Amino acid sequence: MAVNVEAHITGTVWKIVKKVGDKVGEGEEIMILESMKMEMPIESPAAGTITEIRVEEGVPVNEGDIVAVLE
Repeated sequence: MAVNVEAHITGTVWKIVKKVGDKVGEGEEIMILESMKMEMPIESPAAGTITEIRVEEGVPVNEGDIVAVLE
């Protein structure tokens, strides 16, 4: 079952830490957003394998945007 990973804050994708095919544990950092000069990690909501990364570094995202998908 697919699990969507959402941006929890509006900002810019500063760094993508994981890639498609990586296994992640619940709470593991997937990427980092920059918002108001602060780095905010986006963490995996569940354990699984990353099947999609829907953003690129430097791209702005809004709160609630799906940035990655896990299986």
